[in-house]
Amino acid sequence: KTDFINFISDQEWKSIEPVSSWFGPSSFLMSSVSALFQLSMWIRHCHGYLTENVGIPVWASYAVFALATLFSGLILGLVSAALEALVTT
Repeated sequence: KTDFINFISDQEWKSIEPVSSWFGPSSFLMSSVSALFQLSMWIRHCHGYLTENVGIPVWASYAVFALATLFSGLILGLVSAALEALVTT
């Protein structure tokens, strides 16, 4: 507590550089990190639902997510290739 009070009263805070706008809480980078964290929590919730409520084995739940990852990558790749073809023509 005393260190914090001394930090304020001695104005040591003026010597610290501010956080870069890239790492600010409202920056695109931090918003993206937050979205990825929320996605991981949603996937964890879905995994728990599939294994506990539906009753499928853990390995099958992993297989579902692996296939979903492969198919989403395939779709994104196809969309990217189609957009590139449209731009270059």
